[in-house]
Amino acid sequence: MDCSSILVEDLAGDGPHSEVIGYPKATDGERRARAAELASLGIKTISLTGPTILSGRTPVLGKGYAGVVVLAEDRDGTCRAVKIRRTDSQRKDMRQEAALLGRANSVGAGPKMVDASRNFLIMEYVRGDRIGTWIENLNGRGRTARLKHMIRCVLADCHRLDTSRIDHGELSKITKHVIVTEEERPVLIDFESASVDRRPSNVTSITQAIFISPPVARLVGRIYKKRPTTESVITGLRRYKQRMDGPSFEELLEVLDV
Repeated sequence: MDCSSILVEDLAGDGPHSEVIGYPKATDGERRARAAELASLGIKTISLTGPTILSGRTPVLGKGYAGVVVLAEDRDGTCRAVKIRRTDSQRKDMRQEAALLGRANSVGAGPKMVDASRNFLIMEYVRGDRIGTWIENLNGRGRTARLKHMIRCVLADCHRLDTSRIDHGELSKITKHVIVTEEERPVLIDFESASVDRRPSNVTSITQAIFISPPVARLVGRIYKKRPTTESVITGLRRYKQRMDGPSFEELLEVLDV
């Protein structure tokens, strides 16, 4: 790895970055137990990299209400994303989120779920840019076609989730929850708030985030000069929500011109 990394066993001590395994606060015993648990899942090292900083000193990939996400490497040398349950989380373990991610995987959405335990969720590490950054960096000939293709792909993922009755729950915050890979494949991430107990609104949320709400809609508007009006988007979504089937989804794609 091209960033600072720490052996999992070294996280059991009280080093300057050991908080990552038991954020925001853990006892020596809790850190030792968690380090052993993580090692049992095949993780060898944790890498200190990412845009989020814990306690002003420890960089990580992300932080949420339930956990902290870090870049890691397993015994085979494969990079993984590891979600570590926060010690102050109301969630008793990571298995429910793992089950929901696995269900999303079954319809081709989300990063691949690898393994899970009480305190850890091991996932495919998705290399790429957050969707806002990717759109900002789009340039050159064909960028409108590339943008439309990406939008169609992410909408298709959302439609599959809708028809499977899985609601992601956070897709209105699109800049935090969609990564576009180097192959320009959008991936929905972070199923922390996902549920099968409420009516899904994945297509609705992501469409509004792309075509109506700033900041992404503003970025899209700079490239997609003839994008649909807000009124036509709302009307198209209203029709889609009545049925959420294949024909209504195709009708929405026509309205969005993707």
